[in-house]
Amino acid sequence: MVTGNSVAAFYVTDKGSLLAHGIKGLYPDLTIMKFTKGAVRKAWSEEKVLIFIMAAGIVVRTVSPLLKDKKSDPAVIVLDEKGRYAISLVSGHLGGANEKAEEIAHFLGGKAIITTASDVNGVPAIDLFARAHALSIDDWKLLPRIGTRFINKGRLNVYADIEMRLPAGFVKVSDPASADILITNRRSLGPRRGLYLRPRNIVVGIGCNRGTSAEEIGNAVRKAFDEHNLSFSSIRALATIDRKADEGGVKMFARKSSLSILSFCPEELNGVAGISESEAAFRATGAKAVAEPAALLGARAERLLVEKQKIGNVTVAAAEIRGHAVRGARREEQDNLTPTGRIYVVGTGPGNIEHITPYAQRVIRESDVIVGYSTYVKLIRKMIIGKEVFETGMTQEIDRCRKAVELALGGKSVAVISGGDPGIYAMAGLVFQLLKEEGREPRLPPVEVIPGISALNACAAKLGAPLMHDFASISLSDRLTPWKVIEKRIDAAATADFVIVLYNPKSKGRAGHINKVRKIILRHRLPNTPVGIVKGAMREDEKIIITDLNKMLDYDIDMRTTVIVGNSRTFLWNDRMITPRGYEKKFKT
Repeated sequence: MVTGNSVAAFYVTDKGSLLAHGIKGLYPDLTIMKFTKGAVRKAWSEEKVLIFIMAAGIVVRTVSPLLKDKKSDPAVIVLDEKGRYAISLVSGHLGGANEKAEEIAHFLGGKAIITTASDVNGVPAIDLFARAHALSIDDWKLLPRIGTRFINKGRLNVYADIEMRLPAGFVKVSDPASADILITNRRSLGPRRGLYLRPRNIVVGIGCNRGTSAEEIGNAVRKAFDEHNLSFSSIRALATIDRKADEGGVKMFARKSSLSILSFCPEELNGVAGISESEAAFRATGAKAVAEPAALLGARAERLLVEKQKIGNVTVAAAEIRGHAVRGARREEQDNLTPTGRIYVVGTGPGNIEHITPYAQRVIRESDVIVGYSTYVKLIRKMIIGKEVFETGMTQEIDRCRKAVELALGGKSVAVISGGDPGIYAMAGLVFQLLKEEGREPRLPPVEVIPGISALNACAAKLGAPLMHDFASISLSDRLTPWKVIEKRIDAAATADFVIVLYNPKSKGRAGHINKVRKIILRHRLPNTPVGIVKGAMREDEKIIITDLNKMLDYDIDMRTTVIVGNSRTFLWNDRMITPRGYEKKFKT
């Protein structure tokens, strides 16, 4: 489950308080406080987003003594009391102030004031790119200089020795000497002072004598990495034999370096071929070797980056991770090490942001990647500024779902955008079907389906109350369902006197289907049976028509239209289409 950033708002006047309470519609868990310097100091270390509804000068003087660096400072947004402007003041990128300012401005109908150079000039932010791909930045002091170069030139040369998709303006080069950014686990690739971004893709195999200190283990690893030109920042985990995983020195070194520990039993280690065996290790542990096979097992690799080195009481080996998961770990260790990708199948309702549930909005904002049909993605464009987006046209649903699964298996949180409700003629089922096919994977990503306002809900609301009693929803698209089956379902629903909701009623390729459906329904319904025709419900080009079975084909019906055919008791009143439930019996009591 996505948990939103903790957000606090400070106000000075009653008008400011009123605006703060209005913002609760966007952030339901918003904490609202009267402005005092003490309250701000306390919130600075507890909250991730601070909203100030007051003059910017007051905010600058208050927060300036609290500032540390862009990696730890909370996002700071300043609003005027009328909500006309939302100013991103501090932590625009990593803290998310730019994104939050855009959200608040859109919610209030105001304007976001963004001053970070990359956003103003429409180029990707390097720090956000690094965070999105789990790359650590070696030298933060270089970041402004490389960022300025990007702004001035409109491009950066990037050398990467791992496969990854680069954003616009990042030009892949094969020569490290010409690169502005180097994405590598190698400590240095030449004299040029570019910005190094480190993938965490190395597993270090460790063997050690009992009682070896964390300091000695750390020094041995650093010495081995220095000799092999590897970056310590690229270490993702330690791997060792099960009895050493609880050694005090190993645990302390892992904790200080924020590393997971993978452990393997002697039988697993002995099953790895082509490694250097040790009689001493076998006598002590029952394993023919520890460091080399542990590194290979942990990294799911076939060859070593660093063959075993005996340094004092420590044996060190290293392997580069291949694939999206690391095998052989205990479950809790695997959970820590494997990328925590997941898929959210999000219903965006009719399309306008105000009709998307707050939780769905939160998920979209906090997901790493947005995947969706281009038309639906366009409707939420203001919510996904700066995010990685994968969009396709109509009929390419399988491509979108496969991409979502691929990204989630690679560690990304992915929002699969689905218009209406994702479980009604939409993407949820397809995602689950594809994951079922991927059942051979060692660890499938979790999936959460987030409901949205469906077309039948939106259209019914615009027509009045046509779905107050039992109804059947039937799609007339025979692209995936044989037409004969659709005809049988229409006839059955009409015979049973269901209100009938028709999705996908007409397209250029099957213009006559709606005619055939009308003829079937007329076998069981009177010609004056009410019919509602809604196109673009709750969008700017919305069209609402209430007619009857006899005249329904006189109106424009297409793929963006939903048709609701009443049952034998549906009636019209005051330009509304109403299907009674039976409550009228209670009126008489």
